[in-house]
Amino acid sequence: MNDISLVLLFTILAVLIILSALFSSSETSMMALNRYRLKHQVNSGHKGAIRVEKLLSQPDRLLGVILLGNNFVNIFASSIATIIALRLMGEPGIAVAAGLLTLIILIFAEVAPKTLAALYPEKIAYPAAFFLLPLLKILWPIVWFVNLVANGFLKLFKVEVRKTKADHSLSQEELQTLIDEATGQLPQHYRDMLGSILRLESVTVEDVMIPKQEIYGVDTEQPFEDFLKDLQKSSYTRIPLYRGSMDDDLVGILNLRRALPTLMRDDISLKDIIKLTRPAYFVPETTSLNTQLANFNKNKRRMALIVDEYGELQGLLTVEDLLEEIVGKLSTDARAKEAETIAIHADGSMTVDATEFIRDLNKTYLLNLPTDGPKTLNGLIQEQLETLPNNGTCIRVGNYCLEVLEVSQNAVESITLSIIDSKLERNE
Repeated sequence: MNDISLVLLFTILAVLIILSALFSSSETSMMALNRYRLKHQVNSGHKGAIRVEKLLSQPDRLLGVILLGNNFVNIFASSIATIIALRLMGEPGIAVAAGLLTLIILIFAEVAPKTLAALYPEKIAYPAAFFLLPLLKILWPIVWFVNLVANGFLKLFKVEVRKTKADHSLSQEELQTLIDEATGQLPQHYRDMLGSILRLESVTVEDVMIPKQEIYGVDTEQPFEDFLKDLQKSSYTRIPLYRGSMDDDLVGILNLRRALPTLMRDDISLKDIIKLTRPAYFVPETTSLNTQLANFNKNKRRMALIVDEYGELQGLLTVEDLLEEIVGKLSTDARAKEAETIAIHADGSMTVDATEFIRDLNKTYLLNLPTDGPKTLNGLIQEQLETLPNNGTCIRVGNYCLEVLEVSQNAVESITLSIIDSKLERNE
């Protein structure tokens, strides 16, 4: 070493510091990669991504070769720095060289390259894979021995490296967070739709069905002329037909579009119309929306009748109702109906039909009314009071005040809903 010039020693030291920076940045970049983007690029045939995935498939070997190389160049650099210090300052220079080298490696071989790698992992990880793979093959015996000892040490703590694989799957809540964070890549309405799709599993058909009392059905036992008029007045394509009561004797479902040629005949009879009906499709009220969407497709149906555990009819669900849960309101009729049942006042309160679904109100008006119990405002009020209230009764539910405006014989008809000012409450 005494025959080597200082210029060459400084050059070797600089090269070793650069190699240390490469090993440090490659380690950080490999661990900072977005695994889902990496998987997508692997499926697209990106050669750099394929090399990186091969390295990441065995992280103990990857870390072994990186740390082996990094520690080797750092120790070698320390030896070169010691020789330079002895040449320039003698033995007192050893301490100076150790301090300066520590600072230089910390800044230029650790902090700076690792920060850069964390910011741009793909730009560093993919090129680094070109030299890490061959290096792993060259140093395989040493890496194997190091991993054997390290993994044996971890076994003392009952950690099986080969059996333990990193789980990169996301829960529903984590996926929702991922969608919410994608502010720059996805428009708001797309994020809302994706969020609604994720929630389909936790929402049942009971939450979005049309209640039994709002189902438009036609009684076949009335005079035939009145029966035809009821069919003509319908704004729906599919109509349940029943005898006397929909609960007791449901004839079937009539598709008006398919029945139109028959309905236009002069010699039409009730028997002809009944022949065109299709047996009703019944669904338990606890069925989740994602399951029901698949069932609609599997059974080639667009409408289902919802029944409870006793087989009693509870409501009706169509494919359109289910899709509205994902994309929002599809028809102007729904918005017109909403305008009739909800009136917003200047003070921020609103007059609401008590048959409105709580979930719809929460979603449309960004409210936070409880949804784990009754589905409608009428049910919520009666559950809270455990009796049918009188006009003018006020109750508090969370941060909302519900005032009963109108009550029928057996249900709350309309209410005023207002938000309680928490600041004013504290002042009082």
